[in-house]
Amino acid sequence: MVSNVKRSCIHAGLHKDPNRFPSNNVGTRLIILYLTFKVVYDILVGMYLRTTQRKNRNGSTVTYYQLAHNIRHPKSKTPVAEVIHNFGRADRLNREDLVRLCKSIARVCGLVVQDPLDTQPHDIKAALPEDVKYIKTMELGTVVVIEAIWERLGIGETLQRLCKESGCTVPYEQAILAMVANRLCEPDSKLGVWDRWLSKVYMPSCNKLKLAQMYEAMDLLQAHSEKIEEAVFFHTANLMNLEVDLIFYDTTTVSFSIDYEDEDSDEFGEGMRKFGHAKSGTWAPQVVVALAVTREGIPVRSWVFPGNTPDMNTVEKVKADLKGWKLGRALFVADSGADSEENRLELAKACGKYLLATRMGGVKEIKESVLSRPGRYKVISDNLHAKEVVVGDGERRRRYILCYNPKEAEKERKHREKVVQELEEELKKHPSHNTNAQWAIELLASGRYKRYVTIDMNNQIVIDRAAICKEEKFDGKWVLLTNDDTISVEDAASGYKSMMVIERCFRTLKRTQIKMEPMYHWLPRRIESHVKICVLALLIERVTELTCEQPWTKIKDTLSTLQVSEFCTPKFTFFQRNEPSPKVKEVFKSLEIQLPKPVLGISSGN
Repeated sequence: MVSNVKRSCIHAGLHKDPNRFPSNNVGTRLIILYLTFKVVYDILVGMYLRTTQRKNRNGSTVTYYQLAHNIRHPKSKTPVAEVIHNFGRADRLNREDLVRLCKSIARVCGLVVQDPLDTQPHDIKAALPEDVKYIKTMELGTVVVIEAIWERLGIGETLQRLCKESGCTVPYEQAILAMVANRLCEPDSKLGVWDRWLSKVYMPSCNKLKLAQMYEAMDLLQAHSEKIEEAVFFHTANLMNLEVDLIFYDTTTVSFSIDYEDEDSDEFGEGMRKFGHAKSGTWAPQVVVALAVTREGIPVRSWVFPGNTPDMNTVEKVKADLKGWKLGRALFVADSGADSEENRLELAKACGKYLLATRMGGVKEIKESVLSRPGRYKVISDNLHAKEVVVGDGERRRRYILCYNPKEAEKERKHREKVVQELEEELKKHPSHNTNAQWAIELLASGRYKRYVTIDMNNQIVIDRAAICKEEKFDGKWVLLTNDDTISVEDAASGYKSMMVIERCFRTLKRTQIKMEPMYHWLPRRIESHVKICVLALLIERVTELTCEQPWTKIKDTLSTLQVSEFCTPKFTFFQRNEPSPKVKEVFKSLEIQLPKPVLGISSGN
């Protein structure tokens, strides 16, 4: 800086010798002081953050940050960079120091710097002009994506057409959209959607909805549910090129916190909430929810039955409803709980084809004929090998698919070795292994150890080596039973994973995200329409997940950072969104959805 002042003085003609400055001249001192401030100002105005790189011998690149400004070279008269301060290596630099420097300069200039990574609340009012008032901030990103997928899947168009055919003048499709979006964002009751949630999100098309219109929209949805589900599914199948030759089906239960079941009446028809055994093992008034999905987990259609309806009685209705949809085949997929002789006969009568997981350890035929049958596995993927085993002849023959997961087998083997090692160490601690000892009683009753211990002829507790050898035969294996001769080994083996997709869908519907329960409705049509709303939410969620290749929870957390703030002036009200983060831009790009404009709407009045 001193050299710059000297050059400026020589330029001004104050002195010809740059090494000798007069110090006793008051005028010269004032001029030097003035030029010093001028040089400082010029430096500050022309400053910028400079980035340089250096390549190491190992091929890696190191980046450095420097504070610099440009000056003219005294001889060549070309601009050259002069370094004022070295910040050091970029990978070792404290980001907070740079942010603090930016905020310090901005404060002097009367500006406000907002760090996008800063989670602390900012005082927006202090940075606004006096005539602009900040009202509130609402969520924008999630509802924008939901509404875009809603229209892309043709749900809005289908509902609008049905409303027009029914002569409705109220935009019921917007009410259904609001209830579906709420299930994906912050599940609440219908009253909660209207009274609390809509004020937290930017959905201007739903601002004028009334609570009664939401219940009327639910009745419309229930009355036309079959047409809506068929139109939306085939629109989705064409859009995403889904394979619809194989449909997987399963049921779950939704319980109610009431003491009495519904009675049948002429006014409301058959009661839906009936006592039954829930999937969770409880006994309570409930409804049975059936769901058919593709192998990707895309919902095809849903059904609601009274709570005392056996699973077998639902299949005939499902088969009849899907018959006119021109699907390849509907395959009933269930876990080992449905594997019994009576259930298989009923399934064969109702829909003809089934795929059931079996109890490997409790079925003699599987232990003796299926698991011990020689033959090579067909490698379907790294974690899925399968082979076909046919037992019997003629119509009484059974077609089994033996599946094997090498990674799971190794995991189970290591777990068993660890448990056996713990047992050996526990037995070494006690000189007497009599079963009357308290530690022995606890060991025999333990869910972790009891399968590997037994009692010998001397009433002593010992490790059951024979049981360990039997367990080794089951490592990483599961057995499927099907009566469909046309289904390939690959589709049958993948069917088990698809069944897990259904279970995941039910977990999403009931507990983790969409939260179908608790359900507060009591009218049968409202119960059914509530389920349909949840399934529509599941459809949007699955389509978004498959497109982005991310779970919905992660997508929702990313989109929640895109928000919109409401401001008002004496004459206008306007909404302005914040700057989207790179992750938000990536989600919008993956979904091929255009980002909302910076200013979303301006209206006169406040």
